[in-house]
Amino acid sequence: MANFSLPANSRVTAGRKHKAPAGAKRVMPFHIYRWSPDEGQNPRYDTYEIDLDTCGPMVLDALIKIKNEIDSTLTFRRSCREGICGSCAMNIDGTNTLACLKPIAEVKEAVRITPLPHLPVVKDLVPSLEQVYAQYRSIEPWLKAESPAPPDGERLQSKEERAKLDGMWECILCFCCSTACPSYWWNGDRYLGPAVLLASYRWIADSRDEATGERLDALEDPFRLYRCHTIMNCTETCPKGLNPARAIGRIKQMIAERKA
Repeated sequence: MANFSLPANSRVTAGRKHKAPAGAKRVMPFHIYRWSPDEGQNPRYDTYEIDLDTCGPMVLDALIKIKNEIDSTLTFRRSCREGICGSCAMNIDGTNTLACLKPIAEVKEAVRITPLPHLPVVKDLVPSLEQVYAQYRSIEPWLKAESPAPPDGERLQSKEERAKLDGMWECILCFCCSTACPSYWWNGDRYLGPAVLLASYRWIADSRDEATGERLDALEDPFRLYRCHTIMNCTETCPKGLNPARAIGRIKQMIAERKA
């Protein structure tokens, strides 16, 4: 896995160090990216020494412990703690992942944590998701159908039709994949990125949706779709084990088949 740990900000300097309590036997240092727009200073790494005997097993447990017991100014997002909401997406030791699913035991020495790379930083580990959510809205991620729904029930699918959505509906929009993609780093203002393209194919592949042609036309663009160069970072870093690159490939194939 390539290292994506440094956000697109000014240089990062060494910061404050918080020592573990006296007598702690299993100590793990956490080097955490800190930056606040209100301080007017360069970003820094603050170091927090954590007693693992008094901490839960996941990186998110350590972050919560730091905020509750050591430094209440540390800012990060979190919600479900079960890999469902995607809120605690961040870069941990060079890999974009979810802090709630990352065991501390998988880290050999010190833990280095930064916000998702190549997004504007709001504060500390909180990136701005304004751009990625705007791109998500642009694909109109909802069922589009002109024919009326059955008067006595839902729009039904066969088991085979439903199975085509597996590997896509599970996406939690954590954007680990998009922010691990060099093509998105370079062209994020025009390239939709792996997460949004996966979400788009989820509706293209849905047998109940009647806007396939419209959706493909909207994606057929040198930047919105074709900036994908199959680097595969998106698939390698997805904390849910999904394959955005495959979905992007299928979109390209469908567009090519329309022209054949």
